Amino acid sequence: MTIAYDNAPPVREHYLVFGSPMIEQAEIDEVVDSLRSGWIGTGPKVARFEDMFRTYTRSDHAVALHSCTAALHLTMLAAGIGPGDEVIVPSMTFCATANAVIHAGARPVFVDVDRETMNMTPASIEQAVTERTKAVIPVHMAGRPCEMERIVPLARAHGLVVIEDAAHAIEAGCQGRKIGSISDATCFSFYVTKNLVTGEGGMVTTRHRDWAEKVQMLALHGLSRGAWRRYSDEGFRHYQVLAPGYKANMMDLQAAMGLHQLPRLERYLQRRRQIWERYNAAFADLPVHLPAPVRAGDVHARHLYTLLLDLDALRCSRDQFMQALHQENIGTGIHFIGLHLHPYYRDTYGLDASDFPHATWISERTLSLPLSARLADRDVDDVIEAVHKVFRYYRR
Repeated sequence: MTIAYDNAPPVREHYLVFGSPMIEQAEIDEVVDSLRSGWIGTGPKVARFEDMFRTYTRSDHAVALHSCTAALHLTMLAAGIGPGDEVIVPSMTFCATANAVIHAGARPVFVDVDRETMNMTPASIEQAVTERTKAVIPVHMAGRPCEMERIVPLARAHGLVVIEDAAHAIEAGCQGRKIGSISDATCFSFYVTKNLVTGEGGMVTTRHRDWAEKVQMLALHGLSRGAWRRYSDEGFRHYQVLAPGYKANMMDLQAAMGLHQLPRLERYLQRRRQIWERYNAAFADLPVHLPAPVRAGDVHARHLYTLLLDLDALRCSRDQFMQALHQENIGTGIHFIGLHLHPYYRDTYGLDASDFPHATWISERTLSLPLSARLADRDVDDVIEAVHKVFRYYRR
């Protein structure tokens, strides 16, 4: 048995890009409409998108921003988190989660995750709480909701703010409640690989009106509320600088895409469920850990389909396996390498791989396969064939 890595023909002729977005004609037309209107920056389409997203998530307030990272950062500032504070963060997440804490002036306190769900647990949070803890950031890994019905009461008992990182979890729900409507605030991503795509973009939903107003103010240089209207057809309006803010506002060009992506979310989710089930059936007899079953009462957003390789059954590392799929013209991803294993966090906070055994174990084995509403059945067939082909080659 030979694979493309050894100069055999690859499974696919053309490369299957990991995370390629589903873009339809309606959003292309809407972006063109924005260009022709001359209103390219933050304007009426952003306001409309915020209102639609607030309704979809059943939240009280929604503020659109240029990224989920900005949403996390500005929400922490609105919550009063700063120097001297600690924020509990799972090690198994993207660096933006921890970086936003650092940019707010606080210290991220990392905790391990459950090996099956890859999410932080109430027990790990409880063990990390100190007198300096101000907040906790549950990350809904791969689209699987954390146990928010336990985390929120635990946080309340300790007087902690809860800010959810739902970059993977727009469609998710926890025990009958929509993610985005459960805690103090929830931050979403509309990056190019996400379930809802605006190219770059993010949103914060919150129950606190004052938080929403402060995030909106900080996102546009610290200007007074409604400053984006100062050049509208209603006539010029003066603005005031209320704080030394940032440049984190969403543009109408981005919102133009979101206006049409949002109504299709459930249709796209259904397609990803179909692909998910095909993968589960196809890989059931391979030496891998399949994604854990979805808990009754939860809705999994199916953002990432992640295999955990049984390295004891293989003659290769995860990286070699990934490279072999690349040679077969199948794009893959790694979500994620635990933050405690990265030089900055390891050296700055004195961390070791043994401090987070589950996150370390996952980091060495995790491999994300293409999962998108854009995939045709033939694409899915190719992924399945390539995975089996590489397993046959490297299996002990």
